[in-house]
Amino acid sequence: MKEKTIVCRCEDVTLEEVRERIAKGEHTLEEIKRACRSGMGPCQGRSCTPLIAREISLATGVPVNKIALPTFRPLVAPIKMAALAKGGQHD
Repeated sequence: MKEKTIVCRCEDVTLEEVRERIAKGEHTLEEIKRACRSGMGPCQGRSCTPLIAREISLATGVPVNKIALPTFRPLVAPIKMAALAKGGQHD
């Protein structure tokens, strides 16, 4: 892949940025996520996480299946679909 290739489309993170982070010693998906927001957009890393994991694997020699996934945070408070359908009325 070319250096200017966008790896995380949601947050406009390039392959170059990811490789720079790895070169600085950030060898986990969590570290890279926190540093450049990859995986924090609307898709929640569905497309960029495997690509970044591959780059970490190539740089460190750790197999991709041994690279820990980043943390995921659930919604703060669940909301019923009926509340959304009613508009301004809430339970």
